[in-house]
Amino acid sequence: MSRRRNTKTGVICFMLLLFLFSIACAQDTCTEVYGSGTTTVNLATGSPGELGLLKVLAEEFNKTHDTRICWKKAGSGKSLKLLKNKQADVIMVHAPAAEKQAVAEGWAIKRHLIGSNEFYIVGPRKDPAGIASAKTAAEAYAKIATAKVDFFSRGDNSGTHKKEMAIWKNAGTQPSGAWYMVTRTFMMATLKMADAKPGYFMTDSSTWVAAKKDLGQLSILFRGDPFLINTYHTLCQPEGATPGQPLAAALVDFVVSPQGQKLIGDYGAGSYGQGLYNDAVYAKQFDH
Repeated sequence: MSRRRNTKTGVICFMLLLFLFSIACAQDTCTEVYGSGTTTVNLATGSPGELGLLKVLAEEFNKTHDTRICWKKAGSGKSLKLLKNKQADVIMVHAPAAEKQAVAEGWAIKRHLIGSNEFYIVGPRKDPAGIASAKTAAEAYAKIATAKVDFFSRGDNSGTHKKEMAIWKNAGTQPSGAWYMVTRTFMMATLKMADAKPGYFMTDSSTWVAAKKDLGQLSILFRGDPFLINTYHTLCQPEGATPGQPLAAALVDFVVSPQGQKLIGDYGAGSYGQGLYNDAVYAKQFDH
């Protein structure tokens, strides 16, 4: 009996170690790689990578630097964690309070505004919760909670999720129940889930513009509240923290330069008829 128990314990320990190893490997895996230079720069971000902006910026940067940009797909919460754990050299995120805390604690530098988009609350075209008449995002959320109609949440501690939770707080509501569906996945995937149901979801405008031709059941039902402006910032490792830090710092400088800012401001205009992101000059009025 003792030998059988020991064998079972050994198997469980092995499986646990294998699971932890798989997590560690996943954190070191590049979602995509841009360039083949000598120095690898690990960059974590979400939608700017999903929508192709990062690729454009990386390829232009690589023309004058001997770099290989490894994109790690992560929402803002996970991106900040990767930076803190030195698993990313630089990040592009939209979680202002957490960004400022990272700088104050000393494990991140070069917090620079790089651009913005905005959040739209989208939902079924018949708008069963009646949010189109709302005056604020909080009022729109309160209407959804009262009607108990399907609402999709990323639930992943991303910048989008943090903003969503701030709106629920402003609405005086703690969402729960069968109507409140948590996906724990990224923006594009959650938007498509909301369209399939259909249900309400708060998406960023960039993802909406890129995906709308493939969405059949959703419409923009609420927008325009200044609280829904979504600003993006860079953060990178302090000097000497990682091998890729010097070039990560150079990448930040490039992104905030006139050349980088033009790429951001123009991105998407050719493919979608409008830019997906505003540059930092526009975004500055909403930065906080």
